[in-house]
This record gives sequence, C-alpha cells and structure tokens, in this order.
Amino acid sequence: MATQPSNEVTPAQAGLLFILGKQDGVLMGEAGAALDLGPAGISGLVDRSAAAKLVERRTDRDDGRAWRVWLTPKGRTVLAQAKTDAAAVNAALTEGFSAAEIDVVARWLTSIQDKFPRDQTETPREIPRNKRRHS
Repeated sequence: MATQPSNEVTPAQAGLLFILGKQDGVLMGEAGAALDLGPAGISGLVDRSAAAKLVERRTDRDDGRAWRVWLTPKGRTVLAQAKTDAAAVNAALTEGFSAAEIDVVARWLTSIQDKFPRDQTETPREIPRNKRRHS
C-alpha cells in the first residue's frame, strides 16, 4: 500500500488542501461540510494545518464571526505534491480497467452515497445491554 508522503501531510490535511485548491478562502463551515466534519473536527484540522504552516485562518470581511481558510505558499507547494501523489495512486488503482468499467464503479459508489447519506444531526444510539448480541 502507499506510504505517507515525505512532507508528512495527513490525508485529512490533503483533503483540506484540495478543497482550498478549488476555492481558496472558503468558509470553515463549508470546508467542514465538504470533508464531512463537524465544527470541532474542522476547527482541529485547521488548527493543525495552520501550525504546519499549510493554511492561514482569517476572519470574514463581511461577518466578523465567520472564519475563512486560505492556502499559504507552503500549502500551495504541498498541494502540488499531493496532486502528483494522488494521480499516481489513481493510476495504480485503475490500471487494467477500461474507462467503462471505472465509470460503473464510480456510479455504484455514488449510488451508495445517495442511498445512505450521512445525517450529521443524528448520533449513534447506545444499544441497551440486554439487547446486545454476545459472541
């Protein structure tokens, strides 16, 4: 399996960088939604990424309560490497498959996401002790 790149960016950080590569200066909440992270999760990810000098957090010009996230020069460099790494992984994963076969798999995966969306407002419920299966 692929090893972590030498720049030591985590997969979550790479995801954030990819989002910012498409829309630099995105609202933190929008980045969190795109990564399927709640407020605490995106806040921690941005904190770690800022500490690594990959991103910078700034207040929104129009709403001082909102935060936007911007790529730093180091973040842009790491993003370029992450794109190269992702292209290599994608090439290895799709090797030996036709474009039509890959399209079918992509369609199937998308249908699973559509049929079983993650509801962020609901937390998993604890199964009462007397209803648990014992192995």
